[in-house]
Amino acid sequence: MGFHAQYGRVVRIMARWPAACERFLAMSGAAVPIVQAPMAGSGGTALAIAAMRGGAVGSLPAALLSPEQLRAQVAEVRAAVDGPLNLNVFCHSLPDPPDESAWLALLAPYFAEEAVSPGAPAPLRRPFDDALCAVVEALRPTFASFHFGLPDDALLARVRAAGVRILASATTAAEAHWLAEKGCDAVILQGAEAGGHAGWFLGARHEPTPLADLLRARPEVPVIAAGGIVDGADMAAALRAGASAVQIGTAYLATPQSAISPAYRALLGTPAAADAAFTNLLTGREARGIRNRLMRELGPIRPEAPAFPYASNGLAPLRAKADAEGRADYASLWTGTGGPRVVAQDAEALTRGVAQAALAALETENG
Repeated sequence: MGFHAQYGRVVRIMARWPAACERFLAMSGAAVPIVQAPMAGSGGTALAIAAMRGGAVGSLPAALLSPEQLRAQVAEVRAAVDGPLNLNVFCHSLPDPPDESAWLALLAPYFAEEAVSPGAPAPLRRPFDDALCAVVEALRPTFASFHFGLPDDALLARVRAAGVRILASATTAAEAHWLAEKGCDAVILQGAEAGGHAGWFLGARHEPTPLADLLRARPEVPVIAAGGIVDGADMAAALRAGASAVQIGTAYLATPQSAISPAYRALLGTPAAADAAFTNLLTGREARGIRNRLMRELGPIRPEAPAFPYASNGLAPLRAKADAEGRADYASLWTGTGGPRVVAQDAEALTRGVAQAALAALETENG
């Protein structure tokens, strides 16, 4: 018996998960009700494999991958571990390239200081399209998760017809109910405490909502709590509030399996990780991260920043120069509110430890 199945059996004998968790576990085939957050640019195959070995749902971020790269990554994961896999995609609309003159003028002093100039556009985060849908249909992961809403009905129907379960992120109660009505198998409730891009898609602007408030939404499908969850106590609190599972991101960033830079890694688990804000400077859409030099000097929100995902184009040469020198001056340091509390450890051990601590807390409560 492989570790994934064996660990799942041990956990079920040791303790009983709440009924809501059992529904998610049956749906996913996971041993523990944890989803490893995808985290484009920071996650990848090593992190997914380790999380799955710990009993969680592993995730691969596809927004920065070509269909060929995604196929290769899925093959690598499946050759290494047997377990539930989630492929995460973005559902933004890609507008025509904007006029970046105001943005480049704002960045001009930094170009001069760093002795670089704007170059060819960086690879953009790609929205879910026919080519990526074909990969999902061919590979049939356990889940496909969507950020910034859902794709059009025809693409969504193809995913569902392939037997793939559908997850999507909600940042408000209205979004959670909308996603449930559209047929999502579970909804990820992304609280204001979560790091990275806020997945809001209804309404004219992002309205950060605490996770505790979102957990009162009660859509007619299982919910996965996301935001500020880094240890067993956090997980137990979310499950007590009605979540069927949790999605963990920032804690996984501190593991050796993540792909973050040394400068980024050095900030996690320290008080510096608490100095964070939502910003549109780095991609053109609001995302929560530790304040870098650019955010401190320009302010986290600027109207000059081009629409998502084009803001990253002008920053690319600045970031490349700073990254090469070990500086995070222009880097995306996406981090949730749990950033100061994370502990560097192996991702497999993290998954097991969080689950076991949550179980212990729940069992103690239930006597």
